[in-house]
Amino acid sequence: MRTIDDRIVHELNTTIPTASFVGKIDASQTCKELYQSLMEAHTSRERIIKNCIAQTSSVVKSLREEREKAQDDVALLKQLRKEQTKLKLMQSELNVEEVVNDRSWKVFNERCRIHYKPPKSQ
Repeated sequence: MRTIDDRIVHELNTTIPTASFVGKIDASQTCKELYQSLMEAHTSRERIIKNCIAQTSSVVKSLREEREKAQDDVALLKQLRKEQTKLKLMQSELNVEEVVNDRSWKVFNERCRIHYKPPKSQ
């Protein structure tokens, strides 16, 4: 899903004109479309990751409850550890997502700050 960010950054670098080519492309419209694409991509990815975290958290919670009842079940312990590891990876993925988003917004602001002012919700 992050390839969307890479494509948008590439498009920013190739389609937003420098000062000498300003008249040939409608940069404000292009920046507006790219802004909307970035917002949709970031919102979608964050929602999906948080949904996965919530699902995995509920699985971990139920496995912990089962573990309380059956202390000696090695297979259950193994499954619990596996789910806990998956949960930690998903939580770290949310942090990675924040870094990727920051990078994308930095490039967007560098290339489009003259041509398009996004709404204050960012």
